[in-house]
Parts: sequence; C-alpha cells; structure tokens
Amino acid sequence: MLRTSASRVLDDNDRDEVLRLLDTDPVANVFVASRVRAVGLNPPRLGGQMWGFGSRGGLTSVCYAGANLVPVNAGPEAIGAFAERARRQGRRCSSIVGPAPAVESLWERLEPYWGPARAIRAAQPVMVTSSPSPVAPDPLVRRVRPEDFGIVLPACVAMFTEEVGVSPDVGDGGALYRSRVAELIRIGRSYARIENGEVIFKAEIGAVTPQACQIQGVWVNPDHRGKGYGVAGMAAVVEQALKYFAPLVTLYVNDFNHPARAVYRKVGFREVDTFMSVLF
Repeated sequence: MLRTSASRVLDDNDRDEVLRLLDTDPVANVFVASRVRAVGLNPPRLGGQMWGFGSRGGLTSVCYAGANLVPVNAGPEAIGAFAERARRQGRRCSSIVGPAPAVESLWERLEPYWGPARAIRAAQPVMVTSSPSPVAPDPLVRRVRPEDFGIVLPACVAMFTEEVGVSPDVGDGGALYRSRVAELIRIGRSYARIENGEVIFKAEIGAVTPQACQIQGVWVNPDHRGKGYGVAGMAAVVEQALKYFAPLVTLYVNDFNHPARAVYRKVGFREVDTFMSVLF
C-alpha cells in the first residue's frame, strides 16, 4: 500500500471543527452530521470512531467508521490514510457508502483485504428538494404511533430485504433493527398510510440536522403499487419534513430503480450528486 500521512481518531475536543467541515456540504454529509450532533465523537456514544485527516485546527477530511464506513471530503491522501487504518483494523462495517469517487477509491484499496463484496451499487443519485411538492399530499399518511409498531415492523423488514438483499434478522435476530424502527417511531420520524391493519405506504426520516434531513426506507406494499400511493405518500412526507425538521429534504436511490426515481422527480426532487455503496 502507498504510504501516506496518518489519520487519527477524533474525540469531543474536535467536535466543532468536525461540524464545520460537515456543514460545508449539508446534503452529502447529513447522515454523519446527524450522528455527531446527536451524540458527539466519543466512540462508545458514537457507535464507532471518527477518523480525521489533518492536524487539529487544520482538519481537511473525516471518515465515520461504525456500522457503515463513510468518507467525507476525502481526497487521495486522505483516502490512502483511511484505507490503511481500515485495513489494519479489519472490517467491522456492513457497508462503505458516500460520494462515488471517494468510495470507489477507498474500495480499490480495501478490496484485496475485505473482498469480495456481496453487492456494489456503483451509482446512486442523491436527490434534494426545498419546496413543497407540486403533487397533492396523501392526507392519510401520518406519523406512526407506538401502538402501530407490530403493524409497521413487517413492512420495514420487507423494505430492507428488498432493498439490501438480505433480511435485517440475519446476525442478531433483528434486535438492533427492531430497536431502530422503534426509536424512529418514538421520536416522530416514521410515517405511514395504514388501512385495516395493513401498511400501504411508509417512509422514515432517518437523519436530521438544522440544514437538511434524509428520507429513507420508502416502501409501497406490492399489492398496491402503480396506484399513485408512492407519489402522494412522498409528497406528504416532504411536507412534514419541511414543516418540522429541515429546509432541505434529501435521499439517495439506486440508479437502476427507474420507478422510484420517476416518483421522486414528480414530487419535486432533483439530482445533485452521486453516491456509491459497497455492501458486505
């Protein structure tokens, strides 16, 4: 491996500098920024480490190393440093995700040690909107209540399995995933249209900062696809996101998922960047 300047593990003393860096691109960095704002940089609270490249006061890049490996503002030297640390530590993440050029370069360095990947999503358009949808929102989409957990969880599992290719029950029996679903319901960031005990449409707002929020887990019941529930449901979630969470609403989607991309465009999203994901 090419020798590079070393990365370092950051702590709460670096929090303000890290947030300044993350805020330079609030859309691309919404997931990492949301984690740092919520829990800081102490590894046990963060659920991983934040690696930095550059001296204190001169930080140029960071990389979140938790359940996901997420490079931020990482040029060639930073990628080399992060890859070297990741190689030495061994793979602890379930995916590498972030801006396509950085993830591609990071994976080129790690594949000989971590490969093969289970799946590679080489192009995932990042989409954003800052305005209410031109489409009328579905008035029956509402915040999910705690008593709805047993109804919504199977829909969440179906969405995850369809999107990722494996069930979230693999590994720990789904305990961590159930906990995350319950948490998003508890804090009012899970939305659904539920009729007669059945989820027709659902989505969550998974990450929130003062600048942006990220929609995830969009799913329409297969028995009701092609009926407009996705468009109207997304319009409702965007309306709620802009009203209660942040002035920018973002998401990313697989480039081959043409129906979903068409839905998001109808709702008012535009493509602004490209992510890449490597799944293990």
